Amino acid sequence: MILTIEIDQEDDGRWIAEVPELPGALAYGGTEEEAKAKVQAVALRVLADRLDHGETAAALTNISFAAA
Repeated sequence: MILTIEIDQEDDGRWIAEVPELPGALAYGGTEEEAKAKVQAVALRVLADRLDHGETAAALTNISFAAA
């Protein structure tokens, strides 16, 4: 499973990153790298929760992130 990270800079200078394949998986950071790291952590938590509930286990054998 390849998850896409979309990242933009807000008007106030903060960076926002999101993973469109996982609704609600978004995070802010002071730098682009910080926002990417935070959203990857959020995405992995969402996927871990899905595994705990028996959802999409087969699709989660190989996970990687790609910048959009």
